[in-house]
Amino acid sequence: MTAIFSLTALAAAIYILSVITDEFFIPSLDRIALRWKLPSNVAGASLMAMGSSAPELSIAVLALFKDGGAHSDMGIGTIVGSAVFNILVITGVCAVVREARITLPIIVRDTVFYLMSILILLVTFWDGRITVSDALVFLMFYAGYLAFLFMAPIKEVDPIEKLETAEKEIRTGGGLFSRINAIISRVVGWAAGNPEEHYLRAFGVSILLIVLISWFLVDTAVIFSNAVGIPPVIVALTILAAGTSAPDLIASILVARQGRGDMAVANAVGSNIFDILVGLGFPWALALLFFGRPVIAVGTEDLILSVLILMGTVVVLFTFLYTDRLLSKKEGWGLLGLYAAYVVWTVATGTG
Repeated sequence: MTAIFSLTALAAAIYILSVITDEFFIPSLDRIALRWKLPSNVAGASLMAMGSSAPELSIAVLALFKDGGAHSDMGIGTIVGSAVFNILVITGVCAVVREARITLPIIVRDTVFYLMSILILLVTFWDGRITVSDALVFLMFYAGYLAFLFMAPIKEVDPIEKLETAEKEIRTGGGLFSRINAIISRVVGWAAGNPEEHYLRAFGVSILLIVLISWFLVDTAVIFSNAVGIPPVIVALTILAAGTSAPDLIASILVARQGRGDMAVANAVGSNIFDILVGLGFPWALALLFFGRPVIAVGTEDLILSVLILMGTVVVLFTFLYTDRLLSKKEGWGLLGLYAAYVVWTVATGTG
């Protein structure tokens, strides 16, 4: 009974979190980007990536500080698992919905930076200890990625506008979920206001709510893992990772149906760069620089294999994309099959 109740609570919290992120946090960030007059490439890789990755980032921060860091691997597991989900499931489903022709320079650029990010993560995990210099390397590399985007832009149709159009289509569709979304938006809007007009207020309120719900998710995930007898990091690698990535999946499917699967693929890869470098680097830097933690221990036995798997998924995806500059339906099904195998293996062995 405890397992069923906690799993239901996880699903409900993830759903509410996705509505708050899509309805208030991302629109407020969009207005901030316009006020700062950021180029679309830089805004997409920084503020918009922060918006879509806010749940994972919040879980990583809270897991690191909760109970003296006893569940820090949950935050890492959520980000690593989300990255695997984005690469295999989001790109795979988009290809199944409609074959995606890609813009090679963008894919090459983001894939190279992404592989380098994974290599940094792998080297950092190798000794099971995170130091200040490790955390700063993550943040400095992301700053270098933003600088590269700013100095060497690639002409493209703005992916931010496309994703927001897709997400709006989700929110304005009919049915039960639309009514539930309207209720959640009305309640949150009472405190946050209109994100288009009161964007700073909406930004602050949505951050507070994301943090509170993420705290609830961490607690509930621990309860669920104890109830079913699996390590919390496995729940993070599977349930939390897939749940926090679900809104991006739905939006990407709608975009793929419009024949713009290349943008969905680029968005999945680009978001993962933020997840790894900032989603992990920022909480580590916060703990090590401002809270007196001399070092952060990482349970490498549960995570390092998933990092290696993540690297393998990127190589497979890039190989599929490079051949004929096309991600076919057959290749999409192959990616989904790989994710199913990954989840079964992760749960069955109890290791990441």
